[in-house]
Amino acid sequence: MPAPSSRPHVVDVILLRGSQAGPTPNLLIEVPHGATRTADFDDVAQRLKSRLPEGLVDFFHVNTDAGAPELGVAIAHRLVREDPTKSVGLLRCRVPRTFIDCNRRIDASPEAFRAGKVTPGLMPWVTDDDDRALLLERYRGYVAAVDEAAAQVMPAGGAMLLLHTYAPRTVGVEVDLDIVTSLHAAYAPQTEPTWPLRPEVDVIGTTVEGQSLAPAPVVARLKAALSRLPVAVADGESYPLHPSTLAHGHVTRWPGRVLCVEVRRDLLADPWTPFAEMRISDEACARLAGPFVEALRAFW
Repeated sequence: MPAPSSRPHVVDVILLRGSQAGPTPNLLIEVPHGATRTADFDDVAQRLKSRLPEGLVDFFHVNTDAGAPELGVAIAHRLVREDPTKSVGLLRCRVPRTFIDCNRRIDASPEAFRAGKVTPGLMPWVTDDDDRALLLERYRGYVAAVDEAAAQVMPAGGAMLLLHTYAPRTVGVEVDLDIVTSLHAAYAPQTEPTWPLRPEVDVIGTTVEGQSLAPAPVVARLKAALSRLPVAVADGESYPLHPSTLAHGHVTRWPGRVLCVEVRRDLLADPWTPFAEMRISDEACARLAGPFVEALRAFW
């Protein structure tokens, strides 16, 4: 099976190969919410016929995984530099989850998304049939690329890192047509500090039934390595690994070989801000990449 290739506005594929590495990547890093630039949002928004909420780009910025692509690249470079027998494939989604989420089962019910404390797959403001067709075509293209890469890496004894970032606080707003107004109210200076502060790093590997599917040796090393910074690591404190997500499928198909994590964006952004494209600090990414690489070695 040929390796997946980059596709404009759908997926960026990066392969970093060590000088002594074999033909198949040892690690696959997936960044399913990697559309983090305003240009990613604009590319889709200008093509849609649906009436979008005014100021929807604000929701895009607060909800996309800023810093995840840069951290993923830093981890890949660090791993290959320190161990030339390894190679890394990185897939970055360029489809904004503001319109369709490439880490969701599109056939899941709205009740399933609410139960899993996750945003829906296809957003409620996408109402035009042509818009749905465009977004579903890009969604399927991205998911197919990930499946192709996993079909190469995982049967050969490889591992996966599913990399996400989240805003510093859990903000309780409904994802509906009033999302922009609700977010601005939630992030008002007098209100934002009242929301719960999220863990600096959270391992998303506990099912809704309470079963831990995270790779225990990797998690143990990650906790030890990050504690020296110091950065605290939680175990599924933010939300469960829910069947409505495609991450759940990867973790259950390859038990003990997939690490899914959230990193708080204020650890990476310089500075963090909710409603604008953020500058991601190279120094911050390098600081976290070392402990991640130390932990990922436990896979092998």
